[in-house]
Amino acid sequence: MKKILLTVTLLASVAASAPLLAQTFVYVSEASDGTIARYTLNEKTGALNLLGRTQTAGKVMPMALSADHKHLYAAIRSKPLQLVSWSIDSKTGDLSQSNSVAAAASYPYISTDKQGRFLLGASYDGDVVHVYRLASDGKVNASPVGSFKTGHAAHSVIVDDSGTNAYVGNLGTDRVLQLKLSAGGELTALGKGYVSTAAENGPRHSVLSPDNRYLYNIGEMGGIITQFRREASGELVKVAEIPNAVAEKYKLEHGKERPADYSDTTPRIWAADIRMTPDGRFLYVSERTSSTVTGYRVNKEDGKLTLIDSWQVEKQPRGIAISADSRWLIASGEKSAVTGSYEINAKTGALKRVGEAPAGGDANWVTVVTY
Repeated sequence: MKKILLTVTLLASVAASAPLLAQTFVYVSEASDGTIARYTLNEKTGALNLLGRTQTAGKVMPMALSADHKHLYAAIRSKPLQLVSWSIDSKTGDLSQSNSVAAAASYPYISTDKQGRFLLGASYDGDVVHVYRLASDGKVNASPVGSFKTGHAAHSVIVDDSGTNAYVGNLGTDRVLQLKLSAGGELTALGKGYVSTAAENGPRHSVLSPDNRYLYNIGEMGGIITQFRREASGELVKVAEIPNAVAEKYKLEHGKERPADYSDTTPRIWAADIRMTPDGRFLYVSERTSSTVTGYRVNKEDGKLTLIDSWQVEKQPRGIAISADSRWLIASGEKSAVTGSYEINAKTGALKRVGEAPAGGDANWVTVVTY
């Protein structure tokens, strides 16, 4: 009897001390439906389960998380232009709108700094980057506190971990802008203010390595990944250019800038998103014409990329995101009826499709958060 009681006591003690299983939620903006789909991601299997949809005020596209993961932000790109914030229920994944402010421009990309001070937006149509202050409760304050004219077609803006440098993918000028971000939110040129990519590459999205030593940018029209080294000052130095991995196989011509009235039916390079696993070991890019995601192994010493392979994913994959444990990649497709989940092989970086769940119209931005 004493042995039985001892066993029960030990089991109870282990159960009480065991950490709670992480809860991971996936959010996908569905532009033409004006909704944000909410999913759970099974931490063990990678399965996706649709929880429901949150209605927004219009064409919802880019999203970003607050530094403390308590809030989700999105830009509405139909009129009236807005920036909207929601509080995230960490137990259910539900979104409760906390505020909405008029946006000073239409933003295809928004991001936040890790200090929880600012939300930044890059405007393709307005050729500008804006900085908005975030209140202590996570709400977006109306009217930008910082602004920087970028040149034609600003497509993304990210901030380094220190919160002192911002980098802008400037598609129309074949430049990645390098900027100083002040404590007050003002943006000014860092060094000469930019570094160049290959001609007509169309710099789109960028990602920083977890240690912030390197920045990688994907060109929308050339599909070239440009690797830059970050100096101590935050300035960028070009290290390498990695050619597009799928153009030859799928017979894709060089891409072109795509205004609202674009009608060319020629199959062309149309790269979209770029992400790195949080552990810094693998990097992935999406290409919309071929509906593929391509993976690369990252050398931990010099950040150089080695091609792994390319995989078919959702049709016209606009957005990809990776879970905090570096195990799962989520892909949305602008012309897909589902959002897909993929296991990342821990040794090779290869992708294996493991799940899907229904998606709405024009699914584009993907955001993943774990509690």
